[in-house]
Amino acid sequence: MSRHPFPPIHVAFIMDGNRRWASARNMPKMLGHRRGIDRLKEVINIAIEFGIRYVTFFVFSTENWNRSREEVSYLMGLFRDALRNTLQEQHEKGVRVRTIGDMSGFPEDIQRLSVEAEEKTCRNTTLYAQFALNYGGRGEIVRAMRSVVQEVQNGKYRPEDITEETIATHLFTADVPDPDLLIRTSGELRLSNFLLWQLAYTEFVFIDKHWPDFSREEFQHALDIYAKRQRRHGL
Repeated sequence: MSRHPFPPIHVAFIMDGNRRWASARNMPKMLGHRRGIDRLKEVINIAIEFGIRYVTFFVFSTENWNRSREEVSYLMGLFRDALRNTLQEQHEKGVRVRTIGDMSGFPEDIQRLSVEAEEKTCRNTTLYAQFALNYGGRGEIVRAMRSVVQEVQNGKYRPEDITEETIATHLFTADVPDPDLLIRTSGELRLSNFLLWQLAYTEFVFIDKHWPDFSREEFQHALDIYAKRQRRHGL
């Protein structure tokens, strides 16, 4: 084990660059996605070793449906395989698996596999791993506000009683602490509609390498950068 001396509690990842990784090697872009899933599994293992308690991966956004039918179909197959073939391995390591996002947009078998994964691992405590699927930050906030408005209409709240904490409890991540660190690969410097509410005071680290090349060394480097930051939370 190689626990980091100052690990953040929660690390979020925007796993960017799978297709560019493949193109740079004159490979089909689909192979980039497959290598990206393999890297995700490896990062989960490294996070456990480093002593991180929560990880969240931006796997498939609400905008990703606009990609070609062939690419979307291939990604669905990867999600299917990951849920079927790697769940037992993660379960044995004590990983609690959870999906966040609007799963109703996915094929029924993937929805079922997702529920089964959550139920099977719900008592695990080594690492809490969230996978954002059909997820968009603005959509999540709209969904939360609709729930709050409904509860106001039902008399549970008065408008003046609504606080930031009220809204936070209606988000997908209600029972998970906000990320301490966001890592985005492939040199992109934007949030891409990811965890817009939760990242308000998160530290950002941007990595130039594409996600399939995100190694233990890059992960260690990002944690070292985080450890040197002074988190002021607006103070």
